Amino acid sequence: MPYMHAMTIPFVKMHGCGNDFVILDERTGALGIDAARAAALADRHSGIGCDQLIVIERAETADAFMRIFNPDGSPAGACGNATRCVADILMRESGHAAVTIRTISGDLPATRSGGLIEVDMGSPGLEWTDIPLSRPMDTLRLDLAGEPAAASMGNPHATFFVADLDAEPVAARGPRLEHDPIFPQRANIGFAQIIDPRTIRLKVWERGAGLTLACGSGACATLVNAHRRGLTHRRAMVIVDGGALDIAWREDGHVTMTGPVATAFRGEIELP
Repeated sequence: MPYMHAMTIPFVKMHGCGNDFVILDERTGALGIDAARAAALADRHSGIGCDQLIVIERAETADAFMRIFNPDGSPAGACGNATRCVADILMRESGHAAVTIRTISGDLPATRSGGLIEVDMGSPGLEWTDIPLSRPMDTLRLDLAGEPAAASMGNPHATFFVADLDAEPVAARGPRLEHDPIFPQRANIGFAQIIDPRTIRLKVWERGAGLTLACGSGACATLVNAHRRGLTHRRAMVIVDGGALDIAWREDGHVTMTGPVATAFRGEIELP
């Protein structure tokens, strides 16, 4: 059904290591953002353009609730870089150096240290039902060519470890693997090159978004999968096309991600 009334809404465009977001605030009133409107706003030709569209909502026992839309309008369970951007907004508003952001995948505490923001992404899901996969199998080596490892960081991730990331046809392999029947909810597909036990290079084909300059939850899943394979320490710098993220898999099982955020611009846009 077509929308009957035009409305103008404010937005802020932010990014973390080039992973860019259109952020809307519904804490003072509903803006009517649904899948169709989210996809229209995310379109880089006819909308504002972003890797994910974020809606901040009120939360009873957290500083805010964060709703995440992929560019195709589908929902996302988690987004680490967007969490850091929203944390920056909330911290600037409150003057506090720590906030908790609620998502459909759980609560994510965030803290500021200097110019960087750290977010606790929680514990990874490592069972086949956590990812989820279509059938039981070892998540350390999936039954796919290339034997990727899989982990959930609030959304499904599969990590392929490759010898030369620059030679990997990510844009060709990514969409096919995202929709492989082994992933009933589709998956984010990471291609990782281990530089040394403390350094990883990563490209991610994101579910519903395509190839992005950075993927925070993908960086977390990659570090987890690399350490499970014995390829890295429990902490490493994950170098993405848009910068670098400091990822640690703590002894208590939680994964933290630390990195920069930036505000690109603010504006208003009229929706039909």
